[in-house]
Amino acid sequence: MRSSRWQAQGNVYLVATEPLTAEAVRAQVGDADGILEVRGRGRDWVDVAIWNPDGSLAEMSGNGTRIAARWLAELTGADVVTVRVGPREVVARMLGGGFVEQRLAYSVGRPDTAAGIRFTPVDVGNPHAVVEGDPADLPRIGPLLETHERFPGRTNVQVARRMSADTIEARVWERGVGETESSGTSAVAVAAALGADDVRVRFPGGDLHVRLDGGAAYLTGTAEPSPGAAP
Repeated sequence: MRSSRWQAQGNVYLVATEPLTAEAVRAQVGDADGILEVRGRGRDWVDVAIWNPDGSLAEMSGNGTRIAARWLAELTGADVVTVRVGPREVVARMLGGGFVEQRLAYSVGRPDTAAGIRFTPVDVGNPHAVVEGDPADLPRIGPLLETHERFPGRTNVQVARRMSADTIEARVWERGVGETESSGTSAVAVAAALGADDVRVRFPGGDLHVRLDGGAAYLTGTAEPSPGAAP
């Protein structure tokens, strides 16, 4: 498989330009958090499939779509790139210093309880269960909620706490992956669940900035080739 290796706040994806199968993904993903399969592209748009390491497909990834946008912009020079993932679209604008701003839709559900754990469900094109508490509890909480019967298709899980008016600390358990260094859609979910309209979300892999405005989330972070990238 010919691919290049990219990272966004510690979240590593391979970008592949040839068709993939679940078996090929499991064989080739290595230590990456997933593979972005490019299924079509133009100067300012790219269609991708987002593969998890276990060979399942993800509906959305904030860090993954940011990587796909920056990957295409490096090839074509586009300043604004539309990334399509199935029926969903993310519009990404290139900023200086490797930063990219993306616009994503989101919705917040009613707080609920599963396995004795209170959480807030958030949809960012994929499902999230946000628990307000000590992020150190993620290794216990993440597996319990990911596979709970409340979520027939499984869910992403975040444990987060407000550190200040403009900073949230969080850890994330990604569906089909386990704990990862960061997650773009998780940053949006955490900000939305904790009612933070303009905030920095601090993950182990780095910070992401989220601004919520009129039902849209503006997510800003970096995307860059990772050491060991293929030519």
